[in-house]
Amino acid sequence: MPERVAPLHAPVALLTPEEVAGIVGELSGAAYRWTPGTDQLAWCGTAADVLGTERLPHVHSGRDYQALVAPGSGTPRVEAARTAQTPGLKPGTRLFETTYCLTAPADAELSRLWLEDRGICHLAEDGRLESVEGIVRRLSVGRPVRTAGVFGGVEPQSERQRLSQMVDERLTAAYRDGSEFGFLLVGIDQLGRLNDSYGFQIGDELVDIVWMRLRAQLREGEEIARFSGAKFGILLPRVGGEWLASAQRILAGVNTTPPRTSAGGVAISVSAGGLVAPRHGRSVAEVFSHAQDMLVAARAAGRGSLHIYSPGIDRAAERRANLRFADDIISALGEGRVTLAFQPIARTGGRTIAFHEALVRIQGRNGRVYDGSSIIPTADRFGLTRLLDQRSLELALATLRAEPELHLSVNVAPGSIHDSVWQHSLETAADEGLCRRLIIELTESASISDIDTMRARVVWLRGLGCRVAMDDFGVGYTSFRSLRRLGVDLLKIDGSFICSMMQSEDDRHFVQALLELAGKLGIETVAEWVLDEEAARLLGDWGCTYLQGELVGMATERPAAGDIAAGA
Repeated sequence: MPERVAPLHAPVALLTPEEVAGIVGELSGAAYRWTPGTDQLAWCGTAADVLGTERLPHVHSGRDYQALVAPGSGTPRVEAARTAQTPGLKPGTRLFETTYCLTAPADAELSRLWLEDRGICHLAEDGRLESVEGIVRRLSVGRPVRTAGVFGGVEPQSERQRLSQMVDERLTAAYRDGSEFGFLLVGIDQLGRLNDSYGFQIGDELVDIVWMRLRAQLREGEEIARFSGAKFGILLPRVGGEWLASAQRILAGVNTTPPRTSAGGVAISVSAGGLVAPRHGRSVAEVFSHAQDMLVAARAAGRGSLHIYSPGIDRAAERRANLRFADDIISALGEGRVTLAFQPIARTGGRTIAFHEALVRIQGRNGRVYDGSSIIPTADRFGLTRLLDQRSLELALATLRAEPELHLSVNVAPGSIHDSVWQHSLETAADEGLCRRLIIELTESASISDIDTMRARVVWLRGLGCRVAMDDFGVGYTSFRSLRRLGVDLLKIDGSFICSMMQSEDDRHFVQALLELAGKLGIETVAEWVLDEEAARLLGDWGCTYLQGELVGMATERPAAGDIAAGA
């Protein structure tokens, strides 16, 4: 019998469920599980201590619990859970946190109870909310402030609530005396990447350093409060040129010198979105909404940027439209309104159809059919790309099962390729022999943050029998050096270069150079958006392997068959 080797580390001692419940209770907290399908709400044994015994008969369902949340006191749990975007540690989970006030039941004499509610949302494969597990904790920290209206009296407030009150007080004064003030929303750029690189402890240090640097920049009449974990709201009393100068001064005070942490110096930056209120923000909600839009615009312009609101675009209406479309996408996933269209891709010589690209389509509630150009931007913004990629793969595999002679390509975003559900579907398909007729198209317009990790995934895909293509090459982030390291089989040249190359000498030189380099690397090529025979002949002369576009055929509900006649 071989000698057993002692473990390098002693086994970790685990807490019992009773001990966990005790710790949660000592922190004035109570754990719960809510199941939306049945609306059942289950609690741990400390619920009575936290919520009060008089509330217990009213907290056994999500609907009854929701009825106790005071209107306007904060985002209720149901809304916070359904709109959660922060990914959890496990696939299919999202994190949320919110603060609100519970009122007393009609038959009880209790004081209002402010709670902090943090939880984990568990999602089904189609994006539906299956369950929520979390902890509510009595708020006993934060700066007590006197609030107005139905919440009169002193109540503990979160930093977001304190910021809301500060903005509300400024708006009230502005309406009274006709003045204006500036509001800045400052956010740390790429904090998630910093956490990945340095660890969360250093990330927390950076948040604290930015907070202190921002406070150090404030002058008389300027105020600051935390908007969220890594975002800060700043109120500036001056408008016009002075207010803009103040905003630039505050950003420069953070961005000029890299901060030093316990891990050494770290290069960070903050960006900001701002507006003048009440000119461009007539309520607290409108001020926050416009400021968040401007922060997004600032980060899109580049790290460390400042973007000030202008009323040229109705961004609130745009956001509402995006939210409605995102909800339509989620509903479509659950109601079978996601389908595929098939566009033929032909060999340049002979014009025989080599394979089809499977393109996602969604039939909206209004009956209109949306293509990828409408779907993808909203899906990316609201974190729905992974679910769409899963459904597209499922539909493509079902088509391959139904048509044994067919070859397909299907798109996947770089982030979705690591999803366990997507991988499992592909592994099952490999066991059936379907992967030999499948090409996986990686979206090149999205950033690939780790080339080595992606190369390992490409090797895995090829091991299953798939070929791998780089889609939309030329408009994204991937260099030829990275392309060689990835080891892809096909290169799809973005159609924006192809459709204009007969009129643009620059585009002709660019496309020709891409084709020559790809040929030297042994990578087959696909030219997208080929419109006419003249362009097709030129691409053939340069060594392009396949053609895709109007000349070959548009996307249809069923795959095409046969050859495409030259000059058709």
